[in-house]
Amino acid sequence: MKHNILLPTDFSDNAFNALLYALKLYEKESCTFYFLNVTYLLSSTTRTYITTKFVDELQKESLRKLNELKQQTEIANDNVHHSFEIISSEEDLKFAIPKAVKAHGITSIVMGTKGASNAVDIFMGSNTVDVLKKVKNCPILVVPDDLEFVAPSALLFPTDYNRPYKNKELEAIRALATLFNTTIKILHITVEKELSATQELHKKMLSDYFENHPHSFHWEADYTKKSTIIATFIEENKIDLLAMVNYKHSLLEGILREPVIKKIAFHPTVPVLIIPE
Repeated sequence: MKHNILLPTDFSDNAFNALLYALKLYEKESCTFYFLNVTYLLSSTTRTYITTKFVDELQKESLRKLNELKQQTEIANDNVHHSFEIISSEEDLKFAIPKAVKAHGITSIVMGTKGASNAVDIFMGSNTVDVLKKVKNCPILVVPDDLEFVAPSALLFPTDYNRPYKNKELEAIRALATLFNTTIKILHITVEKELSATQELHKKMLSDYFENHPHSFHWEADYTKKSTIIATFIEENKIDLLAMVNYKHSLLEGILREPVIKKIAFHPTVPVLIIPE
């Protein structure tokens, strides 16, 4: 399978770390990596003083840095199965990414949690959250700051079994797990005494779908915030990847809609695969 991987970058250390993670994660795969940089200016005050010359200079600088990044990556990464392309856009990131996904047949996006501002003690930077809300047809792997690559041996997939998953959602998880034959650990945080018939059916569907891939089922009592339970499970079970489907009323949606994100006790220490509904 040929992968087309989109790597948004603002040339920060966090973005570069996500790039390195992607190269190692897909080291055995045939891939084209697309480096995307945007020159969109958020400040309305700044935009008052924008001239055509200024915009042209921004675009030239973006292309210069992208070409430099491409050349450096090609020198450092001698994988014959990897190739690199660059994209410079004047649009807001949350619009530039969906457009690039459509134009270049992107199969997955890998990006850092934060940009150059590198704010501390937040789940994800505002740019990342905006992208998660806007991208509807492509899985996104969000890589924490300063994370060193480790061949993933275990992937955590939390579910309440209340919703049947689509094949494309589960395939995104299986495709990632297949790269290193990673075991999929399916976690249910129990809020009921026993599963309903519908929940049992959905559990059986998961078991059938992952039948030919290493997987296991786990249960944890609902004793505190679900995000805290997940974080504890990750730490205690040596989880290397977390996968979550972003749908209405999902745990992830609740996290993203929280008005003050830094109050959330959910600071992933592992990459998070976010799959749009």
